[in-house]
Amino acid sequence: RGRGHDPRGSRGAKVPPPVNATVAVIDTNVVVSGLLTGEPTAATRRILDAMLAGRFTYLLSVVLLSEYRDVLLRPRIRKRHGLENPDVDVILEVLAANAVIREPAVGDQEFPDPGDAHLWVLVSSDSRAVLVTGDLALVNHPASGVRVMSPAEFAEHADL
Repeated sequence: RGRGHDPRGSRGAKVPPPVNATVAVIDTNVVVSGLLTGEPTAATRRILDAMLAGRFTYLLSVVLLSEYRDVLLRPRIRKRHGLENPDVDVILEVLAANAVIREPAVGDQEFPDPGDAHLWVLVSSDSRAVLVTGDLALVNHPASGVRVMSPAEFAEHADL
């Protein structure tokens, strides 16, 4: 008595997501935009915050995590976010800890942009997965059989 309500239940355990929950692959542009935006209600910010809090299931590969790091450490991007390498690494460690890590092999499949093959293969590794990207070329020309959503669509769909 006298204690506040604990939404995690009496044991503090996390409530697992529903079995039919969407699994996401979050493109680098969404993570970068989420970090750079000063608008806390922006879809990209809400997605990044939810990733850092482990509030939805997302897939990550070493290649994609490396791409996140490479882009976040570009001089032009670093100047905007003002974070040092160790700070970026802490963010990436949390993202990796909350992710489902997959290492699907890129086979002989053909993709709209071979430079994005790692994204298409990763999203194809789970039938529930959707690619979340701000890249209109990927939104408008997805790989065969792959669902793609904009950050705003995903944030609404996932109730973030």
